[in-house]
Amino acid sequence: MARKITVAVEDDLDGGPADETVRFGVGGTDYEIDLNAANAAAFRQALELFTGHARKAGRGQRRPVGSAAGREHSGDVRAWAKDQGITISDRGRIPASVIAQYQAVGNP
Repeated sequence: MARKITVAVEDDLDGGPADETVRFGVGGTDYEIDLNAANAAAFRQALELFTGHARKAGRGQRRPVGSAAGREHSGDVRAWAKDQGITISDRGRIPASVIAQYQAVGNP
């Protein structure tokens, strides 16, 4: 026996059939909304004032590698931590709590 499954996507505003899913982001949060053609056009038109003046943000860009000055600073923090008897690894990220203690005693 064959089965046919149909998925009906509803417009999130009016409950009718949706034609597309619109993705957008605001304040670091990504959203999706299912809309029919008219509601999608209205949505885009409402944002046009802002998107017309905005720049596109890159996605998936690699984070810059730490600088030599950053590695030297890390070395200073690690040396200070060991002098204070704080157990810390020789490699990897330095815990924020250790950096906070380092800075609390007047270190940059």
